[in-house]
Amino acid sequence: MRSHLLNDATAESYRRSVTEGVERVADKLAATRRPFTGVTPAELAPVIDAVDLDRPLGDASAALDELESVYLRDAVYFHHPRYLGHLNCPVVIPAVLGEAVLSAVNSSLDTWDQSAGGTLIERKLIDWTNGRIGFGPGADGVFTSGGSQSNLQALLLAREEAKTDDLAKLRIFSSECSHFSVQKSAGLLGLGQDAVISIPVDRNKRMQSVVLAAELEACRAEGLVPMAVVATAGTTDFGSIDPLPEIAALADEYGAWMHVDAAYGCGLLASPTRRGLLSGIERADSVTVDFHKSFFQPVSSSAILVRDGATLRHATYHADYLNPARTVAEQIPNQVDKSLQTTRRFDALKLWMTLRVMGADGVGQLFDEVCDLAAEGFALLAADPRYDVVVEPQISTLVYRYIPENAASPEDIDRANLHARKALFASGEAVVAGTKVDGRQYLKFTLLNPETTAADIAAVLDLIAGYAEQYLGETLVHA
Repeated sequence: MRSHLLNDATAESYRRSVTEGVERVADKLAATRRPFTGVTPAELAPVIDAVDLDRPLGDASAALDELESVYLRDAVYFHHPRYLGHLNCPVVIPAVLGEAVLSAVNSSLDTWDQSAGGTLIERKLIDWTNGRIGFGPGADGVFTSGGSQSNLQALLLAREEAKTDDLAKLRIFSSECSHFSVQKSAGLLGLGQDAVISIPVDRNKRMQSVVLAAELEACRAEGLVPMAVVATAGTTDFGSIDPLPEIAALADEYGAWMHVDAAYGCGLLASPTRRGLLSGIERADSVTVDFHKSFFQPVSSSAILVRDGATLRHATYHADYLNPARTVAEQIPNQVDKSLQTTRRFDALKLWMTLRVMGADGVGQLFDEVCDLAAEGFALLAADPRYDVVVEPQISTLVYRYIPENAASPEDIDRANLHARKALFASGEAVVAGTKVDGRQYLKFTLLNPETTAADIAAVLDLIAGYAEQYLGETLVHA
């Protein structure tokens, strides 16, 4: 069994196995004609259930053969131009190369003595991102598993920085379109989800700063403590960006921590043309970025950035066997001192390779392309009498709903849109997402693939209309 360990004696076996795996994936990518096969859980589960994990195949080629039927054949392929569903991006090749390197070397980014160069590379990338945000020299941060963890850590810091030990008095303010991890974090931090005050949005799905001001004043009048205001730069459903300068001014006035959830909108940090949409982000106390969304990185690659690096002390714990307190005086850079995680992948390497090969402008140009595409998609939807589109996009998301030519009840229209999404997914021809707006069923394009064209969008809209019309026609017949 030692022949399977990766070391100096097995380097050639490693080269052969990984090369074969890469070749098979490359062949699969080249041959993929639709983003999904349409397989159902009932169809795929027996295939995987039939695998006996206690009877190994003993050979990488055989395992790859099996992998075709249990995974590769039916995977949802985000690189396909008609994958228009969730916040999943196609990935850039330099990042995949970084992934291959980091997996093989297997550094753990918790302490210096486990990842010397990796520690410094991650710190360099944190400094680079802080510079893009506009934070000063005292800023810091750390890579995380994703936006939910980044938001959790930001609100942990906000809780510890709040001017009270009475958790029942603490309140968090976020828009009604903010990510669910805000409520989830409040629960995990012992505040309860009721501690989150939801602020309504305007017709462009941006937080109403006038209402925020009133709620902050009411909070103070009631003797409560405004712990944090969470602004969103790229909401999950609409891609909307809250008015950051106005929110920053209110957070300052009421002594609240300002957190910007830019998990989606962080691609604007690299945009050669749209960086101004994030004006005001430099005034935040903390910022979430998800490089695995709009920087075209493989999952996972996220970070939490803070304007004052000293606040990261609230996540610090010293263990004698890992990062004893003496290492601080010795100026040994242990990233675990800043992180909620201990063992942690060297995910920063993917971004490092991307920037060293493509440069920030290269990434930003790709994100600009999908934002331009969203504008084209909005024009198509606005001109199509079959559809109602909710809001003109700020970045790359479109939320819309099929409306039949002939009168139908709102409930029937809801069911027709839901059916169309399910039928489209089952066909494998395209993947779109769904959400609710004012209690009604809507569909969603999340555009993160520069290879997607306006013609792809138009074709998918025709498919959706066809499935919706078929459903409504059958409903009338049955009625």
